[in-house]
Amino acid sequence: MRTEKRRALVILNLLMAGIAVSACGEKPQGLGGVKNDEAPHKGTISKQAEKYADKNWKQGDQKSWESQMRARTQNGQNEYVKVQ
Repeated sequence: MRTEKRRALVILNLLMAGIAVSACGEKPQGLGGVKNDEAPHKGTISKQAEKYADKNWKQGDQKSWESQMRARTQNGQNEYVKVQ
């Protein structure tokens, strides 16, 4: 009877140690996103996505892209502008 309890405790301790050690094996979290070979301002607009593009943005024009991104940041993400 005593050896059964001891065996159960050993198995329980091994199980708990296995769980504790497995928590240490964290996998690396890299950026697994889409890899683009072209700059974002050169984007390709399909006919379906064309209706969502801003009228002032010209495909391939970096200055208009930066201008649109600046405006988008100010109008969409700047809480100070929204409150006033």
